[in-house]
Amino acid sequence: MIFLDSELTHAERGPDALFHVIPMPLEKTVSYGSGTTNGPAALIAASDQLERLWRGSEPCAKGICTTPPIDCSQPLDEALAALSARVEGVVRAGSVPVTLGGEHSLTWGAVTGVQRALGRPVGIVQIDAHADLRRAYQGFRHSHASVMQLLVEEEACPLAQYGVRALCQEEADCRTRNKVIFIDAEELVTGNIHEITLPDDFPEDVYISFDVDGLDAQIMPATGTPVPGGLGYYQSLALVRSSLKGRRCVGLDVVELAPIEGWDVWDFTAAQLTYALMGIVVDAARA
Repeated sequence: MIFLDSELTHAERGPDALFHVIPMPLEKTVSYGSGTTNGPAALIAASDQLERLWRGSEPCAKGICTTPPIDCSQPLDEALAALSARVEGVVRAGSVPVTLGGEHSLTWGAVTGVQRALGRPVGIVQIDAHADLRRAYQGFRHSHASVMQLLVEEEACPLAQYGVRALCQEEADCRTRNKVIFIDAEELVTGNIHEITLPDDFPEDVYISFDVDGLDAQIMPATGTPVPGGLGYYQSLALVRSSLKGRRCVGLDVVELAPIEGWDVWDFTAAQLTYALMGIVVDAARA
């Protein structure tokens, strides 16, 4: 399957495309609802119903190449290594990797691939209901609940989190210890905040990690751990857009979609979200 298949010209889907979509149907450490293994295929199938035009421009004109899925039947460490290598190659070629999940643990593989290609740490902007800062969860070090702890403490990635509304004391302590930037969901939603400003010393190269449970559960119930009180659709995009002012996006992922049979609307929401993020990346490059 091809992302935006019905809309792309032959040239727009080739290897010189700006965006390289990498499906990663990973489901190895989920701890509540299941179904993320079906997320990438459902999102890509729904993307066939998208329109090219987004906010007056056509992000797909920069090209969207859909690559084969990562083999997630292999052990987790091997699957993550395969993703890391794929992402490294995409970045070295001058393109932007767009990884579609699959559970959130995949972000470690994607970010390490970006960092190897660039030779320096990148800053991570995370939209999520959860902080994902546990050292391990249910026996898994490379868990969806510990992926950001791995990245900030072992890979030296500066981290900014927006929309969190479920975390434990261990994660709060990790935030303090690692100087994680954050504005949690209650403050964002009740304060109607749509714009953030990252500090001057935050890296110029930014990786966007968008867990769909960052959106409010009324907008996105098709995820393993939906949490009430989340972000609005346009609000979340505005936060990402403002985070890229004066910076460039070197990679992104959309994770934790767990399709609900018979309810394609949320697959389409995730597809539209992915295309909108591509549009924001193109707009940021023009600014």
